[in-house]
Amino acid sequence: MNRTTLSLIAGATALAAVTGFAALSAPDASGKGSPAKAAAQLPVERTSLLCPAPSISDLAETSYTSFTPVTKGAHSGGRAELQAAARESAHTGAGTKKGKSDRKKAGTPVLRPEQPGTPVTGDTSGADAPALIGTADGGFAPGWTVQETTEVAAGAGRGLQGVNCTAPDTDFWFPGASTAADRTDYVHLTNPDDSAAVVDIELYGKDGDLKSTTGEGITVQPHADEPILLSTLTDERQTDLTVHVSVRSGRVGAAVQALDDKLGGDWLAASADPAGSLVVPGIPKDATAVTLVAFTPADADADLKVRLASPSGTITPAGHETVHVKGGMTTAVDLGDVTRGEAGSLVLTPTDQAVPVVAAVRVVRGKGDKQETAFIPATRPVGTRATSADNSAKGSTLSLAAPDGTATVKVTASAGSEGGTPVSKTYTIKAGTSQDIAPPVPDGLKGTYALTVETVSGGPVYAARTLAATEDGVAGFTIQTLPNDRGTVAVPAADEDLSVLQR
Repeated sequence: MNRTTLSLIAGATALAAVTGFAALSAPDASGKGSPAKAAAQLPVERTSLLCPAPSISDLAETSYTSFTPVTKGAHSGGRAELQAAARESAHTGAGTKKGKSDRKKAGTPVLRPEQPGTPVTGDTSGADAPALIGTADGGFAPGWTVQETTEVAAGAGRGLQGVNCTAPDTDFWFPGASTAADRTDYVHLTNPDDSAAVVDIELYGKDGDLKSTTGEGITVQPHADEPILLSTLTDERQTDLTVHVSVRSGRVGAAVQALDDKLGGDWLAASADPAGSLVVPGIPKDATAVTLVAFTPADADADLKVRLASPSGTITPAGHETVHVKGGMTTAVDLGDVTRGEAGSLVLTPTDQAVPVVAAVRVVRGKGDKQETAFIPATRPVGTRATSADNSAKGSTLSLAAPDGTATVKVTASAGSEGGTPVSKTYTIKAGTSQDIAPPVPDGLKGTYALTVETVSGGPVYAARTLAATEDGVAGFTIQTLPNDRGTVAVPAADEDLSVLQR
């Protein structure tokens, strides 16, 4: 055996050790090799989540709830923790271009779960609470979910505000933001990495792109949060905008905090990626105003059929059968009392040619000076499993929609953060309908609990969770969608075959 052959075998052995003895087999010359095996769905081994700084109000009371569902095949070890990000000053323009930053070094973890399957909670108050940067590995990583919920007693944005802490990414769309005189909207950018991220923010109004040089090349320092006031990026005041956050280098978490002087406020999470068809689940039955905000980044216009999946079936809102969305322009449609006393989910489909669109709905509940606002972005389906943290025995509503076909789902209430036994129930959602359900509650519940929604058959299923709390006669509420929690990842099947090195 010559030295070259020995070197090849030694190299192959080292490669097999690194990859866990997995090497793809090459087909024979005739092309009649063994058929490729289906990719296996395995639990993820590491997850990152980013929670924006919760409030600019001294009256804010914020709670965090962390939960990892028990996942078959996940590692038994590992840990999850949330640490404070360094907080940049709330700049009036493009990030660190506008002066020195007020940075605080991260210290000990502010929240560290003890075991999967049981939620853990933490709280803070005031306007100085920082953004949080979270990591989970091993058995804590698959499906890890963190909910940030804030109550603001008075002032702009008063009411209940909630947001799911999000994974870092490089591209985000936020239809439904505003630079109107009665709105104070911030886009929060959080950088989890050791190097700076460079970000561009584009604003699109009813007439197209709102030109702004201050939104270009924003630097977000390592392990820091950067809140940017949208009204400082443009001189135009528009009620309905689409915000596009794109990352030139690095990655960030992004969310828009929308605060209204009279109508309360909430977090606006990113819409699902641009697509020809979209679903917006979880519009409350007592909504007094519903506004659809849509945008297409394509050069072509989009014509969308508008339907509402209600408990009794799919209906077409009178006077709003279709929506025309001009390319590169934000379109807002006042759907009024579209639910007519029945909870529903908005289903948008192309009337003819599919053009990619992003969308969100602004929902108002209450009347007069007791109105409150929440936002629901178009979302991805539940898929295998979705997870929602921070539920209580009263005040939580789960919305499930099956626009295309009848589906069966299993809903599990976890143990409580301070005690309780998990409970599961199965629900059937008929094709073309949307159902609001009072979710199951753990036996002997103490504290808060989490919900997992699993698709058993049929589908796809879209879901949202509403939290409600009344303060001084104002019915505060916040709505979070439940897309797939990405607890598993497809791993290609592979076998050891050192003979490929001799062919």
